[in-house]
Amino acid sequence: MPETKMISLTIEGRPVTVPEGTTILEAAKQVGVLIPHYCYHPGLPVAGVCRMCLVDVEKAPKLAPSCATTVADGQVIHVHNEKSLEARKGVLEMLLINHPLDCPICDQSGECELQDYTFQEGREDSRYREPKRFNPAEDFGGDVVYVPNRCILCTRCVRFMDDVAHDPALNVSERGDRALIGKFEGKDLTHPWAANVVDLCPVGALLSKDFLNKARAWELDRTASVCPNCTQGCNVIMETRENQVVRMRPRANEYVNAFFMCDWGRLNYRWMNEKSRVELPMVRDGANLAPTSWERAIASAASILHGKKVFVAASPMLSNEALFLLTQLMQSGAFRVVEGDEAPLPGVKDLALRRERAANVNGAEALGFRKSRDLLGGLAQGDVLVVAGEDLDGIDTSALGRASAVVVIGSVLPAGVTNAAVVLPIANFAEEEGTVTNLRGRVQRFTQARQAPGETRPSWLVLGDLLGALGQRSSFFLPSDVFAQLASSNKAFAGLSYDTIGFKGLPLATAEATGPKAPLAMGLTG
Repeated sequence: MPETKMISLTIEGRPVTVPEGTTILEAAKQVGVLIPHYCYHPGLPVAGVCRMCLVDVEKAPKLAPSCATTVADGQVIHVHNEKSLEARKGVLEMLLINHPLDCPICDQSGECELQDYTFQEGREDSRYREPKRFNPAEDFGGDVVYVPNRCILCTRCVRFMDDVAHDPALNVSERGDRALIGKFEGKDLTHPWAANVVDLCPVGALLSKDFLNKARAWELDRTASVCPNCTQGCNVIMETRENQVVRMRPRANEYVNAFFMCDWGRLNYRWMNEKSRVELPMVRDGANLAPTSWERAIASAASILHGKKVFVAASPMLSNEALFLLTQLMQSGAFRVVEGDEAPLPGVKDLALRRERAANVNGAEALGFRKSRDLLGGLAQGDVLVVAGEDLDGIDTSALGRASAVVVIGSVLPAGVTNAAVVLPIANFAEEEGTVTNLRGRVQRFTQARQAPGETRPSWLVLGDLLGALGQRSSFFLPSDVFAQLASSNKAFAGLSYDTIGFKGLPLATAEATGPKAPLAMGLTG
């Protein structure tokens, strides 16, 4: 490949060198200068319609839109001089002519770019005294509601549906001050990826019905995580309020999901707030399960497992760390996975809602678990059955009769299990830290978003203590310790660690190398 030509320029007095073809706006990011913008988004084609990103380029006859102007050698660019600030102040004043003062009731308040830039660069007061335009809110279908009064016509939503979803459903209807976003006849936002327009909207014009009036932005705690709802492993921000997961939004990762996530993934979070939880360790006392101390529960489970043949029915929602520790207990293990229709996002290479609806199918297979529709088919007469993270919903529980004893390690008591000898409560996906491996073999970290109820403990901690009670090794103190042990003993994970994985992940040693799914700034390539 020919060597990329590098361009040197100065932005706000800061020298920067970037590849030829880079826009001024993206180049400014490299030196910590954020140029205000609305219509531009790095995952969409450039439109250049909002005129908010105007900057002063020395020796140029007029201000340049930085989102659509590529860098040139020797350019000197001013972002915050009087000429640029006055131009952006005028754009903001125009946008606010018909924009209502909805901030106290708007879901976008606190994370609204119109709020931020108006406070940062707008006028102190308004010169406009006439009545504002009014249009009623409209249901756009799917999870999206449109509030046209707040719309600034950046067209991000239109471009996403046209160029990324390849489902032209939206348009700019009418002209002049009557312009608004409209739907084509017979179209709505029921595309499996349509709710991304809510994330793309820089103001409160496109809102999620699911999140409507649920929380204010400043009330939310945010955690870097991975979507657990299919094998794609989209990077997400998990948001909680009062220890409840209330929203999941995409987190940019050019190797996995670019800037997007599917509607199924973003809306399927309520199971992480499940109420019917096992909150205390329990051991069988006659006909009933009785709460007990962790020490006694671990000792009881260890005595049942010691010297016996162990079969593990695991969940592909468990982390690599938990599955690895389970392999130290078992002689054989299996898992099942819920399946659904695959739904690709056509505008991004190799990105789809996958058929297998669990986060760690690939990790479970890499660690020696067998995928099977007959989950308990491998359970032999007299085996000890360990049910790990599985709810056994829809399973013929008559097979449990083949087990000499049943140990449950999970967040809920599985359906139909009436003969469990020990129950060890573990945290669910949102309540612990760990790693999962997506369908392309990329190992990714997720972190704890909410506190586990009662005396529930992380899965890796419970299994580490159980192995310690069996004399196999001492307890682990951090999930990274478990992962280090996994990486040292499994060649597929060799060379990986929490530090090297970071929050964008790395592929297994046995995985095929893959490049970025989309440029981090799509507009640079046209």
